Parts: sequence; structure tokens; C-alpha cells
Amino acid sequence: MTGIDLKPADEAVSAAEAAADAAGVTVRELAGIEELNATVHLLSDIWGRTGNPPVTPELLRAFSKAGNYIGGAFDGEELVGATIAFHSTPEQHSLHSHIAGVSHGLIGRSVGFAMKLHQRAWALDRGIGIIEWTFDPLVARNAYFNIVKLGADPVEYLPNFYGVMSDVINGDDETDRLLVRWNLKDPLVVAAAATGRVPAPALLDHVTVAVPADIEAMRLEEPELAHEWRVRVRERLTELLGDGGRIVGFDRVQGYVLETGSAEVAR
Repeated sequence: MTGIDLKPADEAVSAAEAAADAAGVTVRELAGIEELNATVHLLSDIWGRTGNPPVTPELLRAFSKAGNYIGGAFDGEELVGATIAFHSTPEQHSLHSHIAGVSHGLIGRSVGFAMKLHQRAWALDRGIGIIEWTFDPLVARNAYFNIVKLGADPVEYLPNFYGVMSDVINGDDETDRLLVRWNLKDPLVVAAAATGRVPAPALLDHVTVAVPADIEAMRLEEPELAHEWRVRVRERLTELLGDGGRIVGFDRVQGYVLETGSAEVAR
């Protein structure tokens, strides 16, 4: 790598180490069949998929051997978080982050933030400037995390992307997803890595699209209402994005903030 390439990687490593220290965890790559088995057990527990894990040890072993990213967060000796990403098509020179999860007891300690910054540093060290992933657009805390805390840009709405997945997180609802693109060297992303959030966008013409405060509880208690929210948000976001709108923020009360197609995008 050239000296120019090393500077963002050095910044990313420092930010990742600071985030891990703040969360009280150690984040590193995982290797060896025992750690990969532990990863499978952890993700199965998080998603409530014992006997039908989201990934298998054999797949992770192959991913690791092929040079893909498997990272874990440790609280002492205990694995409390894991994230898996694989290389995208060569011309994109990017990673697709497939899955990430944190033990239920550590929610709120910013372990997920520390893991994403470790993944960012790993990618930049290898000359990779973009990471993409999908998330459920109805999960407000994930939308806030991805858009506000990390500075990732939502670029595509994907209706029922995985088909119906019966687990404790997705319920029996359709799996709509938002695809986000994390431009790792973008100044807003650099700022978010250092401070834990992007600066508020300078808005011109904008609209908001609300989501439930806790869709996961709603799926358990009122599944029909949860599906109505799914359809409502799908229709509104696809309409606005199709008309040239762009998601530029997320507000905990008002939901998604979009610049309309008639306005100059400020971010």
C-alpha cells in the first residue's frame, strides 16, 4: 500500500480501538474451528434459531480460508458479539456485511459500534473503501444506528429480500430490507467514527416516514398490525425513492428523513 492508503487505515484503527475501549470489549478476527463454532452458537441464540443456525461452521471455515471477514467481540474471555462479511464482485472492491449480532445482555453498551469500526479498519487496511449490508427498515434502533451513528447511506429498498424467516427477530413477516452503502473514507463517516454520530444534515425540502418504536414487540403482541406497518412503510419509501428522494437521516420520533426529488441533496 502507498502512504496515502495508510492514513485512513491508521485513523480507522485508532477509532476502532477507542470504540472497543469505551464498550469494555476486545474486538478481533476469529479463527479456528472452536471460535467459529462459538460464533454459530452465539448467532443462533440471538436469532432464536437453535437447530437451524443462520450460518454453519463449515461455511465460516470456508469464508475464513478465502480471506473474508469474521470478527468477534469479547467481554473478558466470553464471545459476546460477532459479525461476518464477504467480498463483493471484484469491480466493486467492497465487502457485503451479511450478519452481525450482540448478546442480549450487552445491548446498550455500544458493542455493535465497536464491531463495525473494527470491520471498517480491517477493510481499509486491505484497500477496500465500501461496505454494504441490509437491515429491516422497520427496526428503529437499527435505522438510527446505521444512518446516524455510522453514516451509512440507504441506496435501495428490497421487498421481501430473504422470503419469510421464522425466528424471534423476524417473526413470520416478510423480510423487507434497506440496502446501505458505507463509504469508509467519506468525511461524514470519519466524523461519525470519531464522535459516534454524523452531523445533522442541512435540510431543504424534506419529508418524514414514521416507523414503530418497537416493531419486534409488536410482532409478538400484534402481528397483523406489524404487517400493516410493513406494507405502509414499504409503499411510502418505495414511492419516495422512486421519485428521486433520498434518505438523509433518521429521527427517533419522526422516523426516516428524506430529501425530496425536487430539492438539491444536501448530504
